[in-house]
Amino acid sequence: MKKSVSIAIAAALALGGIAGTAYAQRDPAYASARASGQIGEKMDGYLGIVGGSNPALEAMVKDINIKRRAVYAEKAQAANATLEEYALTAGCLAIARTVPGEKYQAPDGTWQTRTSAPPLRDSRCP
Repeated sequence: MKKSVSIAIAAALALGGIAGTAYAQRDPAYASARASGQIGEKMDGYLGIVGGSNPALEAMVKDINIKRRAVYAEKAQAANATLEEYALTAGCLAIARTVPGEKYQAPDGTWQTRTSAPPLRDSRCP
């Protein structure tokens, strides 16, 4: 990813936040799933299910990810970036914003639990 594109994407994300965040923060099911480690932030900018699942959890994650993708597509176009570049940067920032106890996907694809240490992030992260 070109450094100028990465910086532009990071700036856009900082101003606009991560898609689905406002909705998700109002949803007690989302907050509960996140706090209990059932879902986590993935490197690709989307939510993932950690471990076992159920239809309600799958529907919630799918709904949030659809909303994120729509916002990423719009903002990527405005930032002259690809959807994938924008989503990766969003994933980097979402992982950086996790708090101790929350799950996130490490660069090797494994699910990690955030500690007080900085999370493991992809080398392409801004």
